[in-house]
Amino acid sequence: MLKKTVFLFLLVSFYSNAQQQFYELRDYVTDSADVFTPDQVLDLNQRLLDFEEKTTNQFVVVTIEELGFDTIESYANGLFNQNGIGQKGKDNGLLILFSESDREVRIEVGYGLEPYITDAVASRIIRNTMIPNFKEGDYFKGVNEASNQLMQFLNDPDALAEFKQEIEDGENKGQFISNVFMGIFLLIFISVGGFFFLKSYRNIVEVFRGIFMGKLGVVPGLFMLISGSFSSVIGLVFVLVPLTVVSSIYEPKRFLLAKLFDEPAVLLWFLVPFFGIAAIIAFIKLKISGKEELGISWLKNDKTYFRKTFSSSGTHSFSSGSSSGSSGSFSGGGGSSGGGGASGGW
Repeated sequence: MLKKTVFLFLLVSFYSNAQQQFYELRDYVTDSADVFTPDQVLDLNQRLLDFEEKTTNQFVVVTIEELGFDTIESYANGLFNQNGIGQKGKDNGLLILFSESDREVRIEVGYGLEPYITDAVASRIIRNTMIPNFKEGDYFKGVNEASNQLMQFLNDPDALAEFKQEIEDGENKGQFISNVFMGIFLLIFISVGGFFFLKSYRNIVEVFRGIFMGKLGVVPGLFMLISGSFSSVIGLVFVLVPLTVVSSIYEPKRFLLAKLFDEPAVLLWFLVPFFGIAAIIAFIKLKISGKEELGISWLKNDKTYFRKTFSSSGTHSFSSGSSSGSSGSFSGGGGSSGGGGASGGW
């Protein structure tokens, strides 16, 4: 009975602590990590107070020593919603959460401000403004400059639009560079694959031509066709695999190659035109030359023809193909956040 009582007491205590894990904010700047000077806290707190009075947007800065077992995303969201940052109905709150020991920072954005301070905007501010200063140990400068940017963007739509355009231009440039490297990747693999395929397919055509002339036995010719097809398959793999990867990235809903590989039986039908076209080409070449008569031999090979045609390219080509203090106090207005914003570490 005593063990059960102790267990229930610990469980209730744990639950109570879990409910009280977030600070009850009294100021616009809560420096519990003690990384700012009193004058810095006073100055920033006053500017955030003035910002709310002019715009109704509530902007809060909180520093903590460590997150414990929580993530900065869940902690920021819980702190934001428990204190009701932002006006109820407007959800126009902003939070900068800084964790000193974890070396992480997050900008949490209320629902109402998400169309303005998008995840991309918050991420760019963290990456380009905050983290460079944090790496130098100047925590207040990083937070202060980021705060100035956020307040400017909410007060000046033109500045925000210009900033978003810079982000878009940077993303387009990055996409262009990515496409160039992807193109080089495709060109290399397709070129190598095409070379192996054409070389081995040419040998398959020659096998059919030898069979039609009777200088290559049908039985040994079939074995050569089978071995030669493996080299052709390797070449096709070099061509199709990169195309499959790229199509899955850029056109996931039109991933036809993946559907083809999901149904291997369909690939067997590919062998009909694969060998059929080679046989037709061989027959046409034989007719165009007009130097040889059609004939058939089941087992016997013409050694001179075989050595001249296949010994230096056919057999070897098959094997090579497989080796490759504050002036104003904060009071939450009942705003909420659904997790919009961005995080970063240094």
